[in-house]
Amino acid sequence: MLPLRRLPQLQLPHGPTPRHLFVTAACVSASSPLPWPGLHAWRRAPPSDLRSWGPHGPCDSPDADEAGSAEASATSSLAEMGALVLATADPLAKARLTHAAFSRWVSGLPVGLAGAPDHPARPDKPIVVTQKEITTHKQMGVPLNAYMLHNLAHVELNAIDLAWDTVVRFSPLRDTLGDGFFADFARVADDESRHFRWYSQRLSELGFIYGDMPVHNLLWRECAKSSSDVSARLAVIPLVQEARGLDAGPRLVQKLLGFGDHRSADIVTKVAEEELAHVSVGLHWFLKVCQMMGHVPDSTFRDLIKEYGVVLKGPFNYPARDEAGIPREW
Repeated sequence: MLPLRRLPQLQLPHGPTPRHLFVTAACVSASSPLPWPGLHAWRRAPPSDLRSWGPHGPCDSPDADEAGSAEASATSSLAEMGALVLATADPLAKARLTHAAFSRWVSGLPVGLAGAPDHPARPDKPIVVTQKEITTHKQMGVPLNAYMLHNLAHVELNAIDLAWDTVVRFSPLRDTLGDGFFADFARVADDESRHFRWYSQRLSELGFIYGDMPVHNLLWRECAKSSSDVSARLAVIPLVQEARGLDAGPRLVQKLLGFGDHRSADIVTKVAEEELAHVSVGLHWFLKVCQMMGHVPDSTFRDLIKEYGVVLKGPFNYPARDEAGIPREW
């Protein structure tokens, strides 16, 4: 099955596009205004080296990701770099390689072409169980804050792979979607890798590492459902999964504050703020794809989530969703 079965092929120029053109091309291509004013600045920002969490928030770690540079330099395109990340099992190596890949991409590589695996590489731990088999922190005998941070680290690790899978899997459609699509989702992957590092660092400070607790694979199953249709991928991942992060963020922060862990609460607050861009960019591209197809966005969104068996669960954080631009009637 073609990966974009609903979208007609559009003839766009071949070859790499200068990076300074990505923002302009992406911003003017949709039929509606940008839903979030910060999206333009997010796209223009250089790769962030604020990959550690200091006493007062994010801080520089300029040498932290050098280990991924040599591997990234062996690839010749963004899609190949994404495939390399997906084939990397070690979570911290995956995060390092993601940052190296994105940093190299902004220097001027083409999108290129690569094949996406059915599943990303994973380490032996954590143990993957069904969602029903996930137990509470009390049953595991671990502190609430460590339990929450481990779950959040797992979400971010999946988010790295989800973003790269979008880049790699739909790379055959570069002429249809344009370079801006791939630039945006490579940037999302880099953001998620930074979030994973923050959570991993905090887990370590609490005496744990990612892999110490069982996890489920629900997030990746949602990704696999949408592997044959870019409109479904945009609906299911940014507009449902990422939007759930906007909904859950304030509740998680309050739980951590109630537990007395202000440092972890600050990290979750910052991550939730940055996830706003990911929802907004997903909405932007969903609107553009609907424009290409000649479809009405709201009914298309509802049809897709029904077709793919995705359930919208509240309570919803309407102020954050409004800021991201998601219409309440969706």
